[in-house]
Amino acid sequence: MASLPATQRAVAMAAKRAPYVELEVPVYPPAAGEVIVRVGWTASTPLDLHRADGGLLIPSYPRQAGGGGIAGTVMAVGSAGDLKSLAVGDRVMAFAFHGDKEANHQEYVTLPAYLVSRVPECLTLQEACTVPANLVTVFHTATADLELELPWPIPQGWTPKAADRPILVWGASSSVGIFAVQVLRHWGYRQVLAVSSRRHHDYLRRIGATACFDYTKPGVVESILGHVKDHAQGEPAVPSILDCIGSLDGTLLPLTEIAQRGTRVAIMLPVILKDATEDDEPEYEMDVAKCHADRWADGVILRGARTHHYLQDTKFEGQNVFFKQNLQPEIVPALLAERVVEPNKQRVVEGATMVERAQNALHLLRGKAVSGERLVWKVSL
Repeated sequence: MASLPATQRAVAMAAKRAPYVELEVPVYPPAAGEVIVRVGWTASTPLDLHRADGGLLIPSYPRQAGGGGIAGTVMAVGSAGDLKSLAVGDRVMAFAFHGDKEANHQEYVTLPAYLVSRVPECLTLQEACTVPANLVTVFHTATADLELELPWPIPQGWTPKAADRPILVWGASSSVGIFAVQVLRHWGYRQVLAVSSRRHHDYLRRIGATACFDYTKPGVVESILGHVKDHAQGEPAVPSILDCIGSLDGTLLPLTEIAQRGTRVAIMLPVILKDATEDDEPEYEMDVAKCHADRWADGVILRGARTHHYLQDTKFEGQNVFFKQNLQPEIVPALLAERVVEPNKQRVVEGATMVERAQNALHLLRGKAVSGERLVWKVSL
């Protein structure tokens, strides 16, 4: 720790809908099983907007900004515990979300080694920071909420039981959707249906989508149902739906026309009732059962996807215990090194200071200026 400062700069929320501010916060020494990472790049996400404009899950202010993934260099390691073979100097990426010493929008993060992935040589840190949060989201949502099989390592000759059952990914050009298409393709799911604007269809087909549908065109629901009309008797036409957007009328409303008895629907939280604008606060709902409750068919299984619960043991076949120790340290870097998945496209956000870059990214999110790419920015110039 001798070469590390005692304090650091961090981006923080002073109040709801107030501009970001800079705070001086401690650099926490690593405990057993922890490492310190100097953050080179970070990514901003819609959750940052929900927190900044809507005060979502913010108990008090000032509050450090969370962020959606980091990439940087290991600067120190704990003297004991399971460090996952990490060493000073390693290039790493991480999805950490407990705030304070794990907050992404600051110069140094101190975090458990099981939240850290080595960055393969084929990736830059700029690319790497787009990966862990969304890839973890896909694994947790697919297994815990949709109850799809994603064994690791994949047994030789293995095929998922639901290999030929349609899986609908609405918002497939979002950061989560892009990884969902790639993961499902690799694990042998042969009917991955992607919903996005038409300009992303060629890309989505390249990374594994079986069929693509344009949500901006009239009749998109009818087109989807027409595509799956020959489903097995007694099963829903679309057994699994992943809503990567979570908009009350933009995504949930059309999905109420597609989901049937037995369909499992995983919805990214929060559900957006009203978007944030420069003048108005957003409105959210965290209970998916309250969203269009009178429109869903009887027997539809609704789940609110909460990635931050992936470390908890939900006793879904013990999968979360395994993911806690292996998802970021082993699975994420292996999929990237083997080019099973590729990082999101990036839009670099500029600014003279760390706070200005974070604020500029927030402005782009609020203006819905992002499609098919992640907003990334340098923490230290």
